[in-house]
Amino acid sequence: MHHLKEEMIKNLQLKGFSPKTQTAYLQYMKDFTRYFGRSPVDMGKAEIKEYLHYLITEKQVSRSYVNCAYSALRFFYETTLGRDWEISKIPRVKSIKKLPTVLDSSEVKQLIEVTTNLKHRAILMTTYASGLRVSETAGLKLSDIDSKRMQLRIEQGKGKKDRYALLSEVNLELLREYWQKYHPNNWLFPGNPPENSISVRSIQHIFEKAKQKAGIKKPVSVHSLRHSFATHLLEAGTDIHYIQQLMGHASVRTTTIYIHLQKHNALKITSPLDLLFGTKQ
Repeated sequence: MHHLKEEMIKNLQLKGFSPKTQTAYLQYMKDFTRYFGRSPVDMGKAEIKEYLHYLITEKQVSRSYVNCAYSALRFFYETTLGRDWEISKIPRVKSIKKLPTVLDSSEVKQLIEVTTNLKHRAILMTTYASGLRVSETAGLKLSDIDSKRMQLRIEQGKGKKDRYALLSEVNLELLREYWQKYHPNNWLFPGNPPENSISVRSIQHIFEKAKQKAGIKKPVSVHSLRHSFATHLLEAGTDIHYIQQLMGHASVRTTTIYIHLQKHNALKITSPLDLLFGTKQ
């Protein structure tokens, strides 16, 4: 079994999977083999279906968890063992598509204004102003700021892709004020010790503290700033293909989710009931 694990690790690395994904896939395989107490080489379609069914009906894990386990098993059997994966006979659980909750522009402003710590304010403002994932904010370096072209370089974002994000004039002014006070050296937002970047968890904590202070009751997280950025751009009339590039989405289909989050008045849609009774929006 050890040689199979080593082979799977090698294949995951060759495919360019992140260390986090590698660890997760190996754990899913470990749980699978432990459930049956047999080598995965001696198992196949019947055991895979039984195990996935067990995760859904007995362990009652999330759909996301089941789909990740599915992907790990498929990778192992297809890539490591070189077996055919009978997709029609091993169905994947259908994911539930939920619309993200976004903040109103006034709520974003309130969130930033109640954050009195300059570094924390710069972190939240940069995340929103450039539509960044929290890991991208944490990984920013001073050299990523291009003030002449007014953009931020996002190095190796999701999918191991580089891209450029917006750099706001207001944000740049605050970042200059922040630099004057803190003098970061390499990382834009250093952690503790300063040789490391700030952690994702620290940024999440900063957001939660600001959210509580601002009295925002919506079920939002720091990632909601990214959703809000895209939604507000769309409401302002920005072409969705530009938003796609700024967000780093591989397909515009991913970006179209923000169409459903627009305010109805931004879409200039009037309910037929209002037309019938002459009520103005």
